[in-house]
Amino acid sequence: MTHRWCYILFDALEFPIRCAPRLFGLNAMDRCFDSTMGELIATALGRHPGRCAFLNPDGREVSYRRVAQEIVHVQGWLLARGIGSGESVAQLCANRSEVFSVMGACYVGGWRSVALSPTTSVDDLAYILGHAEARVLVTDRKHLERARQAAAACGRELLLVCHDNEPRLLHLWAGLAEDAPARVVNHAAADDIVRLIYTGGTTGRPKGVMGSNGSLALNAMLRMAGHNWSHMRLLCSTPLSHAAGAMIVPVLWHGGTLVMQDGFDPLRLIEQLLRGQADAIYVVPTMLYRLLDHPRVGEIAGSLRMIMYGAAPASPARLREARERFGAILTQHYGLTEAPSTILNLNEADHEDDTLLASAGRPYPGIAVQLLDPQGRPVAHGEVGEICVRGPLLMSGYWKDPELTQRAFVDGWLRSGDLAYQDGRGYYYIVDRAKDMIVSGGCNVYPKEVEDGIAQHPAVAAVGVIGVPDPLWGEAVKAVVVCRAGQAVEPRALIELVRARKGPVLAPKSVDFVAELPHTGLGKIDKKALRARYWTDASRSVN
Repeated sequence: MTHRWCYILFDALEFPIRCAPRLFGLNAMDRCFDSTMGELIATALGRHPGRCAFLNPDGREVSYRRVAQEIVHVQGWLLARGIGSGESVAQLCANRSEVFSVMGACYVGGWRSVALSPTTSVDDLAYILGHAEARVLVTDRKHLERARQAAAACGRELLLVCHDNEPRLLHLWAGLAEDAPARVVNHAAADDIVRLIYTGGTTGRPKGVMGSNGSLALNAMLRMAGHNWSHMRLLCSTPLSHAAGAMIVPVLWHGGTLVMQDGFDPLRLIEQLLRGQADAIYVVPTMLYRLLDHPRVGEIAGSLRMIMYGAAPASPARLREARERFGAILTQHYGLTEAPSTILNLNEADHEDDTLLASAGRPYPGIAVQLLDPQGRPVAHGEVGEICVRGPLLMSGYWKDPELTQRAFVDGWLRSGDLAYQDGRGYYYIVDRAKDMIVSGGCNVYPKEVEDGIAQHPAVAAVGVIGVPDPLWGEAVKAVVVCRAGQAVEPRALIELVRARKGPVLAPKSVDFVAELPHTGLGKIDKKALRARYWTDASRSVN
């Protein structure tokens, strides 16, 4: 399927589906999508058996044929131990090709893949294993001790198995021969739940988002429709348990290679690009900033064909810097765990227009998006509303929580929690998370607008804006800033910069400087952690 043909296909179809039952208030057009991720994987692996599918962090090259053999092996391994389709198979591992082989086996065989983030606490890992009703936990040498602790605390009996050959532990790949069968056959249906994706737990216990085989397939196909993946060598250093894992099938479908990194290291990334091992990267904005600030970044000009970023808003000032450094190769995707990462796209051409750098883009082909008020009514054009989505991309609900599932939908529209407005050309501008909005003196302040203003200053490397307790304003706007190496700026200069560009309501009442901002395991600024230091001690750092 070529890049252009995907656009024609999706524009023509517009998902005119009539056959599905109502689910969570969705009408029949929203839920029936019969393709499966298992079928996509089987086809992709069969097309390029001799090519390199993965380059692992340890230098191992793994062919498409080998990945197919591993998927078939895992299916047999699970069935031989009485683990039937529909049960949960968890993984706690660093980035490596075998992680995808286990995930792929779940997709084609109908098991529930539960890929755990390596940065998750042992307490939350134990909770997830119990909540997901995991039967198997696959780990590696690096994470073995934490896997044992979580398995012991989860309240379930489960099989602990290792990708690496460890003493007194089941070795997942024992018995896999070079001449093993390599024909992957899909046995799962489109509506089978084949993935539980756990949210970060920033507002309580992690929630298990149910991903169907059809939803994952649509996500992959939308990516193929929206971007040119032909023979790409994509470097992934974010965990495969999240958005990086969604890049694998589009790359494999087009005969490319996934270059695995275990964690982000800008110097290592630069060296791999200079060796020609990769020609595209997937990053979150904080990674892009660290790359831009590296003293050797100038050496890789011309080495990249695509920089895809997502998972958090990016500063327009830093995007402009990246475009000037690397050229028109930036592309952004916006989505949710509940509607995985292909709702809005800001493509390479869009990034050439400075007025669009603050935008999250326009909808991917066939995705229905509306801005609704708290009562579920469409807002007037240009006004701020909550991004709501519908269609077969959406989750099947929250695992074992029908009440929370029902609250997530309004008349068939999934609520994102993100507030945005739309301009006259159809581009969406996210002003912030609804829960991060600051109410100061009765006025709504969206932190992203303040952050974008402060990031314009050449001395600023990163900034997070929060509301802090204030006896006069209720909440006062505070900016927490990281300066670039060797540079400094007075707090008053940043306050006046925002005041001049955005007005007095958005101007911070105070500015603090820190060596680094707190981040979640996925590289997003952790606003909950940032707020905690001020809401537990309201008298701190008033400038």
